[in-house]
Amino acid sequence: MMELPSEFIEFFGGRDAFDNILAWDDEIFRAHKNRRTYRFVKDGKGYFVKAHRAVGWKEILKNLSSLRLPVLGAQNEVRAIKRLEALRIDTMKIVGFGKRGVPPAWLESFIITHELTRVVSLEAYCGNWRVEPPEPFLKFALVKKVARVARTLHRNGLNHRDFYLCHFFLDLSRFAMSSGVDDLKLYLIDLHRMQVRNRTPLRWVVKDVAGLLFSSMEIGLTRRDLFRFMKWYSNKPLRTILQEESLFWGRVYEQAAGLYRKHYHRPVPIHCSFP
Repeated sequence: MMELPSEFIEFFGGRDAFDNILAWDDEIFRAHKNRRTYRFVKDGKGYFVKAHRAVGWKEILKNLSSLRLPVLGAQNEVRAIKRLEALRIDTMKIVGFGKRGVPPAWLESFIITHELTRVVSLEAYCGNWRVEPPEPFLKFALVKKVARVARTLHRNGLNHRDFYLCHFFLDLSRFAMSSGVDDLKLYLIDLHRMQVRNRTPLRWVVKDVAGLLFSSMEIGLTRRDLFRFMKWYSNKPLRTILQEESLFWGRVYEQAAGLYRKHYHRPVPIHCSFP
């Protein structure tokens, strides 16, 4: 099965398009076992492909024995993108998708998306904030925007599994004329591991929010900024959060702090305690 505009099928060789998409070896951005991400240009526009080859039963059993969920194909990312679009969370735009073979072990698939242009990851954009602090209104707007995205995901049965600042991309073309949080455009990317359910289990919510906090600890955020995020994420007054959700936020903070100490081998820069 292949859902791809005819001009892209022709671009990749007609009847051999599926094979050629999987075998393409120019501008490879990432390669991981059975999965590759590469860029190509057609008619002056850039596109990205994630190509998934069959993983085989050995790799599946290896992941399961380590209590890890293997990535088995592009269809999960397709489903995640469509779910985010329905929730009005900005993400990549799908050009096409294809799959063949017998799932789960012998499935081959791909997804093609439009390249995001005039964007920068929040990891890069905020990376110098510790040395050159931003205008307060800008910091508050970005913290609020990220909190809203996280809240929308988790209240609608989604969790990212790699929920870090590097996977948020700020639209600089919109940002130049932005006057507030509602005008900011943030794209959430790398959705191949996203889980989609009717309800997000608590442990996965904790993992997502802890990962986000961990990835923010090096950009100069303060304890007060964390409290602002908590208010916007929970949509409650801080006093109520500390009374009703202290156990949840304590788990988030301890998990984030553990990641920070393990990664940087130094004390955590944001100090919080929860009753």
